[in-house]
Amino acid sequence: MTEAFFQRDGDWLVGNDAARGPWAVDACHAGPVTGALAGSAESVVAGKQLVRLTANFTRPLPMAGFRLVPELLRNGRTTAIVHVDLRDRDDRRCASAECLFITEVPNDLPSATLPVPPIEESSPGRFSVTKTLHGEKMFGDFVETRFPTGEDGSPGPTSLWMRAPAIVDGEADSAFQTACPIADCGNAISRNAEFIDISCVNADLTLSMFRLPRSDWILSNSTSFWERNGIGMSHSILFDRDGPIGTALQSLVLRSMR
Repeated sequence: MTEAFFQRDGDWLVGNDAARGPWAVDACHAGPVTGALAGSAESVVAGKQLVRLTANFTRPLPMAGFRLVPELLRNGRTTAIVHVDLRDRDDRRCASAECLFITEVPNDLPSATLPVPPIEESSPGRFSVTKTLHGEKMFGDFVETRFPTGEDGSPGPTSLWMRAPAIVDGEADSAFQTACPIADCGNAISRNAEFIDISCVNADLTLSMFRLPRSDWILSNSTSFWERNGIGMSHSILFDRDGPIGTALQSLVLRSMR
């Protein structure tokens, strides 16, 4: 991982090859953009944990550059809410996010547990989706992957360890940002068929985390549901090395490219 997703140019974030999605050469993958939205929201709230981000993607996300406009809607004792707009160089809104923060209060409460496949017993491999419509380098060429025992990247419900580049070159990611690019991979890794004749774009992403990740390797346990009406959903449970940290949900737009 030698390339961050974005370069900062004043108020603008400009996409590197790693930020490119598989569908259009000039459009970003939504995962890195979600990380940028999270960082913008976190910049206006102190003393609370970002626990839920819902991003809506209404236009192609420009590789050529975008700026982020955060607005603090509420900052109470327990919760805070931030809205973030993403605007292109023509000042058009291309995406927006609603973010919920909660004040942490230490306690000693019991919780449910889920088994996590040890990363030490996983095997390196290529990202599940390698073909694009443009032939240029893109997101999947820059994400490290490790396959748990029994996984091989084939279509269908999947578990996959992933580690992504930094969101912005020269800037440290927050713990929440670390999970954002991985959270947007659910449908790619658990697709129900190869992306040859099917366009499968997510119109949104909801990332909800009850615990911030303590490692940069994130496991996504994902299942995608594709309906014949052209609408789908992908659901992922996210883990770090110590166990579950939250969930990711994508609403899918399914279209034939024949």
